[in-house]
Order: sequence, then structure tokens, then C-alpha cells
Amino acid sequence: MKVLLSIKPKFAFEIFAGKKKFEYRRRIFKHSVDTVVIYVTSPVSMILGEFDIEDLLFDDLDELWNRTKCESGISEEFFYQYFCEKESGYAIKIGKVTKFEKPLPINETYGIRPPQFFAYV
Repeated sequence: MKVLLSIKPKFAFEIFAGKKKFEYRRRIFKHSVDTVVIYVTSPVSMILGEFDIEDLLFDDLDELWNRTKCESGISEEFFYQYFCEKESGYAIKIGKVTKFEKPLPINETYGIRPPQFFAYV
């Protein structure tokens, strides 16, 4: 199954460049998912590619940061700001990344609006 995630342009481009190997989330999917479709938020506002999920980590924040910081693509400060008021979080280990040749509009492709958290597609 695939899930669509809204990802800020800075982080999406780092995923495509191979610099960001983990995508962090406060909430995670209830169904088994093997591929993440990348919707790049404004000002891009298009689906630019996808990646395979290599692993899914869940841990308390200090342990999660220690396990992923070398390939996080973000600063420690940003990590803890993102997870503020949370005691634990998720890290999606990014596997094989595919960038589409042509950007895809989300509404025409899946008939949905950009999700706040995620959407099964």
C-alpha cells in the first residue's frame, strides 16, 4: 500500500539528493505501507516522486534522535521543536527514492487535497 505525505520543499529536495535518510512523524499509519508518495508543499504544490520504506522506527525522542541524527537531514533543535509536547515519535527510514520525470498535480492524480498528516493512495 502507498501513503501520500506532504513534505516541505527543503526536506523533499534533500530526500531526492540523498542527504535526508529519515522522515519524522508525530503520527503514523495504521495500515501496512511500503511506499511513500512525496507531495511537495507550497510553493511547489506537486507530487515529485516517491520512496520505499526501508524501516519504521518508534522510540522516545532522545533515543530516536541518537539513532537517526547522522542521517536526519535536520538540526537537533529543529527535531525537538517538531516533536514539542511529545515524549516519543516515529522515523521513517528512506529506502530507494524515485523522482518522477514530470511533476503530478495532486487533485488530478488522486482526486484529493493535500493531507495535513497523510492519505492512503
